[in-house]
Amino acid sequence: MLLSACLSGRPCRYDGSAKESAFATETSMGNRVVPFCPETAAGMATPRRPAEIVGGDGGDVLDGHARVVDDQGTDVTDEFVDGAHRALAAARRNGCTGAVLTARSPSCGCGEIYDGSFDGVLRLGDGVTAALLRRHGINVRTAL
Repeated sequence: MLLSACLSGRPCRYDGSAKESAFATETSMGNRVVPFCPETAAGMATPRRPAEIVGGDGGDVLDGHARVVDDQGTDVTDEFVDGAHRALAAARRNGCTGAVLTARSPSCGCGEIYDGSFDGVLRLGDGVTAALLRRHGINVRTAL
């Protein structure tokens, strides 16, 4: 099972923190766990500027119809797409058929992400990594 690395206690979130989750730990019981952070795998620093998807969701980013930008307007779409492909490669390499990902993240958000306004407003949709994993048949769930 692929697991957002921050949920395993690794301090790799945009603000340099971890986001350990009892749900993720419980879900991983009995499964081989592969902690993975798409953003750091793509070479993004920790900490880094917060980013959100503008103009759609992760599927739209993958299709070239939306962008990922940070709170200063810097386009980081390429890094997020690269990280998603690296996550997919790690899942395939390790035989992962499922993933537990961090809620609301522009990479890992599953079912709900921030709307791109940087005002804390949520919208329906997946992050870039969650969308790519789903497209390739990996069962994606979220952990709060």
